[in-house]
Amino acid sequence: MSRGQSSSTVAMAAGTDAASDVNRPDRPAAMAFVLDAASESALRDGFADALIEPMEIRRGGLRAAIAVQQKAVTPRLLIVDITGEDEPLMALTQLSEVVEPDTCVLVIGDSSDLTLYREITRGLGVAEYLAKPLTRDVVAQHFVPMAAGQAAAAKRGGRFVTITGARGGVGASVVAANLAWHLGMTLRRHTVLLDADLYLGTAALMLDIEPSPGLRAALEAPERIDTLLAERAAVPVSPRLHVLAAQEKLAQEIAYATGAAPQLLEALARRYNFIIGDVRWQPHAFGRELLAASGHRVIVLTPTLSSVRDALRLMPGSTGQQRATLVLNRLGMPGGLKRQQVEDALKTAIDVTIPDLPRQIGHAVTMGQPASTQSSAFRSAIEELANQLGATASQTSSGSKSRFGGLRQLLGKPR
Repeated sequence: MSRGQSSSTVAMAAGTDAASDVNRPDRPAAMAFVLDAASESALRDGFADALIEPMEIRRGGLRAAIAVQQKAVTPRLLIVDITGEDEPLMALTQLSEVVEPDTCVLVIGDSSDLTLYREITRGLGVAEYLAKPLTRDVVAQHFVPMAAGQAAAAKRGGRFVTITGARGGVGASVVAANLAWHLGMTLRRHTVLLDADLYLGTAALMLDIEPSPGLRAALEAPERIDTLLAERAAVPVSPRLHVLAAQEKLAQEIAYATGAAPQLLEALARRYNFIIGDVRWQPHAFGRELLAASGHRVIVLTPTLSSVRDALRLMPGSTGQQRATLVLNRLGMPGGLKRQQVEDALKTAIDVTIPDLPRQIGHAVTMGQPASTQSSAFRSAIEELANQLGATASQTSSGSKSRFGGLRQLLGKPR
């Protein structure tokens, strides 16, 4: 491909990206972190005719990129320099945890080792790796087509996790809200909390924000769903935590369009690393479709006979479904079953336990504050649940999961 052809292709892709980010003028088109002047010059010249907006280039390596992306808006295209990095795979994994799923990541470095190239591009899902020294023509030939989105045909997106209570009142909504808070505020993953109860949901209330009418509009007209509509319907708690919730009138019927849930999730997955769904079991098609699409199911129960009975009904059968993560809430409540009794009845182990904390949890819910900020015991349980989902403060790069969602699925295939 000639340089002129590459530039034309990228210009078209840049136009598409700009259209998809029309309500995000603060999102940079391209940013690079490089350690030497020669590489900076090659990148500027190679992309000179390919980008509508000039590339922002900062002097620094991979660690500098991670530090900036933890706090800044993620660009659509990100180039990082791994020269001199002792553990580049681990550092790139850490970078993947703080950028948006649709970010195209390109890497440069001083190693021409073929094994490293394969690990970066195939194992981590980086779009392309180039060894120094860079030239204008090499950048135009190998990086520009990737920036144009030619490698973006692979499946991409964040993980969808559903939190379902065994029955009403077991605390599933509290768990969902606090898990989303932990992922977005503490771990700084791009996270959206989706409340599937369009009438009596409490997600917005728990995080002290107003629900939006946009969710209903999306579910009634799925042909209009795109990343922009999904994001406009979500209310920001912080730059990395949004809530998608409604509060429809009880007497008003929602004209739900079958198949809207998967389309909504597809749009959200392009924007967020984690989609946390507060999804109670319900005969409505929206809830059924969400549960069917779940990449990781979490079931919350309390140590009571009725809760254990209903948890058994919700647990996946032996049809090849992934085992659900079980959260036992209010352990130690007056008159409640012991943990061993619950496990014996379920014939499986409990994954996460939350002690009985009626005063702290009740106060947090009343004040519209995360319960994890009120109780260290509750916070530890939420951290453990996040660990169960594969979200930790610092993950290693073991395994071959693709990490950069712009070209691969951000966290691997659904569990």
